[in-house]
Amino acid sequence: MDKVFGSPSRYVQGKDLVSRTSEYIKPYGTKFLVLADETVQEIVANDLIVELENDDYKTEKVTFGGECSFKEIERITKIGKENDIDGVLGVGTGKAIDTAKAVAIELDVSLIIFNTLASSDAPTSALSVIYTEDGEFETYQFYNKNPDMVLNDTRVISQGPPHMMASGISDALATLIEATATHKAYGENMHGGKGTIAGLAIAEKCEQILFDHGVQAYEANKEKVVTPALEAVVEANTLLSGLGFENGGIAGAHAIHNGFTALHGEIHNMTHGQKVAYGIMTQLILENRSEEELERYIDFMLKLDLPITMKDLHLDEASDEDLRKVAEAAVKPEDTMTNMPFDVTADDVVQAIKAVDVYVKSFKQKYNVS
Repeated sequence: MDKVFGSPSRYVQGKDLVSRTSEYIKPYGTKFLVLADETVQEIVANDLIVELENDDYKTEKVTFGGECSFKEIERITKIGKENDIDGVLGVGTGKAIDTAKAVAIELDVSLIIFNTLASSDAPTSALSVIYTEDGEFETYQFYNKNPDMVLNDTRVISQGPPHMMASGISDALATLIEATATHKAYGENMHGGKGTIAGLAIAEKCEQILFDHGVQAYEANKEKVVTPALEAVVEANTLLSGLGFENGGIAGAHAIHNGFTALHGEIHNMTHGQKVAYGIMTQLILENRSEEELERYIDFMLKLDLPITMKDLHLDEASDEDLRKVAEAAVKPEDTMTNMPFDVTADDVVQAIKAVDVYVKSFKQKYNVS
C-alpha cells in the first residue's frame, strides 16, 4: 500500500485575524455560506460577516443546529444550493466545522475554516466525524481534499473557556501515542494509506510543544492573554496534531472515546478532548507502559484538570454492563482499535478502563495530589 500525506492548502495564525480574513480568502470566491452556532455568531461570526460585506463579499448566514449528522448536512447543503455560493466558511470548532466540511464537499465549493477554539485537531483534516441526532458516534466520513484554508485568530481563542484549551491539548497529546501504535502495526492513516515519516515527525514535535508549553498556555488562557506559549500550543493543537493524526493514524485512544459516546447521562456533556484523555490512559495501560511513562502523562493531565478518574468522567457509578457497552463499541472492526500493534478484546478494554482509575488514584495518594 502507498504512503499518503495530506494537508490544507494554507494555514494562517495570528492575533485579530477577523479584520484580515477578507484579504486571505480572495482566491476562493466572493459569496460564502457562513456557518456558525448561535454562541459563535455572537462571539465572532457576526463581526466577521460585517468585515466581509464591507469588503464587497456576499454572505449567507446559517445557524448550526448542534450535531454533525447526515440530516444537518442535508439541510445546510440545500441552503447552499439555493443561494449559489462560491464557498463555505465554517466558523467555530468541532462539530460545526466538521459539518462545514461535509457541506462544501457536497456542493463542490471552496472550504474555509475560521477556528475559534484550540479544542481539537479537526480544522485541518479531510474528514468529518458523523453523529446520530442523539449525539452517538456513527461513522467517519472521508474526503478527497483537505480544507482550502484554516485561520486561527489567537485573540479570539484566548478568550475561550480554559477547559476547551485543555481539551485540545488532550486531543493533541493522543497524536504521537496513536501514530506510534499505528506505525508499529503498519496500519493505515486517515487517508487510507500507510503513515509517512513526515506525519510521525510532526506528531513527535507536537508532543514536545505540549509538554514544554501546555501548562503555561492553559494558565495564559485563564487570564485571557496571548503569549508565546499560547501561540505555540494553538499551533500544536491545531496544525501539528491535525497533520500528525491524519497522516500518522489513530488507534486506541480515539476508539475508546467513540465507545464512550455509546453512553448517555453526564458523560455525554464531556468534551471530545476530555473523553480522549481517558482514552489515552486506557491505551497506555493496554500497551503496558512503564510506571515512569504513566506518571509523566498522569502528572501532565492532572495539571490541566483533565478527567482521568472514573468519578471525574462521571462513570463512578457505571455498571460492568455499561463498560462492556463502551468496550464493544471501541473494538468494532470498522473503528481504529485495529491500528493497535496487537489484538485487543472488549474484555481487555474493560479491564484497562478500570485500571486507569486505580493507577491515577494511586498516583494522587503517592504524591499527595488533591
